[in-house]
Amino acid sequence: LVCPTSVVALDCEMVGTGPGGRVSELGRCSILDYHGNVLYDKYVRPCQPVTNFRTRWSGIRRHHMRHATPFSEAREEILKILEDKVIIGHSIYNDFRVLDIFPPAHMVRDTSMTRHLRRLAGFPRGRCSSLKILSKKLLNRNVQVGEKGHCSVEDATAALDLYKRVNEKRSLDHL
Repeated sequence: LVCPTSVVALDCEMVGTGPGGRVSELGRCSILDYHGNVLYDKYVRPCQPVTNFRTRWSGIRRHHMRHATPFSEAREEILKILEDKVIIGHSIYNDFRVLDIFPPAHMVRDTSMTRHLRRLAGFPRGRCSSLKILSKKLLNRNVQVGEKGHCSVEDATAALDLYKRVNEKRSLDHL
């Protein structure tokens, strides 16, 4: 099992840049410690002008970008926090892509790919489940609801709690 002090949960929200807003860039990043305390939660100004805020999904609006941290500065801050940590998230490789980071696989726990979570939720083999569905089924918690869009702190918390659920189950299995 992993030591709680070496674990963080990460979630990013993306905005669209370029023609039609088709290029995903970082718009907000949240990082929590194992206990759910927020270590980092900032809006991030992408390198290119935002052409689609994707508010329905990202929760990000134009006013959030007024005092947003420039991407290069945010990325440095984020890398310092993630250094030598086991990183938990849901479909986390999308977050890594917009952060332009490539942590070693043994330092990543992606709840969208965890077979044990799929089994606990009763999903068929090979099916990748949404955070919304896993949270409802396994945590009895509604996430990603409403018209304000996703909240990266809420999503990171849900991924962290799903991770803990798997680890608690594994710990009990070894007793």
